[in-house]
Amino acid sequence: MALTEILPHVNAGLNLLATVLLVLGYMMIKQKQEQVHKRIMLSCFAVSCIFLVSYLTNYALQGGNTPFPKDKYPTAAMFYYPFLIAHVTLAAVVPVLALVTIVLGLKDRRVRHRRWARWTFPIWLYVSISGVIVYLMIRWIFLP
Repeated sequence: MALTEILPHVNAGLNLLATVLLVLGYMMIKQKQEQVHKRIMLSCFAVSCIFLVSYLTNYALQGGNTPFPKDKYPTAAMFYYPFLIAHVTLAAVVPVLALVTIVLGLKDRRVRHRRWARWTFPIWLYVSISGVIVYLMIRWIFLP
């Protein structure tokens, strides 16, 4: 099996794992479990970095993204493309948001960390979940 056949599944798994870690990290901070929150969020960031390397590797090897079969599913394409655009646009800002939020947390600048986290968390969560949905749409639901 070629790497380009395996990596999309690995990437979806990494996105799913990031989603689980984000939710767990959120739950831990709500329960005032700061050290557990810190470890989980750093793990989530590491998983997201591995995802990015894997995604870019697959993109380079494949020569681009998998096209959506819009001729076969024109109605679905009307929903898929705006969804994909939102996903890609927000995915481009997540690394910056996450990095700033993490650095503020590590420097114990709690007020600014919380302010950034209020934006970072929902955007990062949306990107992780929507990444899995894009994968399901392209690889399992709307097949060419």
